[in-house]
Amino acid sequence: MLSSMSVTPTRFCAALVFTLAVAPGLVRAAAAEAIETRIERQGEFITVNASALMQVDARIAWEVLSDYDNLAQFIPDMKTSRIVSREGNRALVEQKGEFGFFFYRQPVDVTLEVLEQPPRRIDARRVAGNIRELETRYELGTSAAGVRFDYSGRFIPAFSLPPLIGMPIVRRIVERRFRAMVEEIVRRDALARGRPKD
Repeated sequence: MLSSMSVTPTRFCAALVFTLAVAPGLVRAAAAEAIETRIERQGEFITVNASALMQVDARIAWEVLSDYDNLAQFIPDMKTSRIVSREGNRALVEQKGEFGFFFYRQPVDVTLEVLEQPPRRIDARRVAGNIRELETRYELGTSAAGVRFDYSGRFIPAFSLPPLIGMPIVRRIVERRFRAMVEEIVRRDALARGRPKD
């Protein structure tokens, strides 16, 4: 799935809109402290790895990760997300929206082939749309310490953004969206347990 197209940090940002589920606001302090991210170049790709340790029910975390039809309700800049077809543990998911940064707005339209291995892992890859290359993986693991949520991905979008955004902006976007994903898991877990939300 390699491409001769050069990648820029700004191109990578747009892919993150659809591969990192997010919700508005800040995650609880306890969860925020457990989040780690790493972003780096690997050849023509930019790769991202993120992880968090949460005191939640693993079933709730899986429900959030696989809630494709409702992602647009809690992901900023996503207008629609829907399952186009499903066969067993494979699904085609179509997502539309835009990536915005200050004055710049880039429409994003992508269809993902999703492979589920419940309740632990989701792999997705781009099969159509204006993200040229996209591969992602979500993984959940449980231990006495809690539920560990790991995300990894690599990207080559097919469009560019203003060149001055740079790696610091990519890092900020990755961290903000991953934190927000953790927040949605924590929020739903609190609701399920009947706890007041923070």
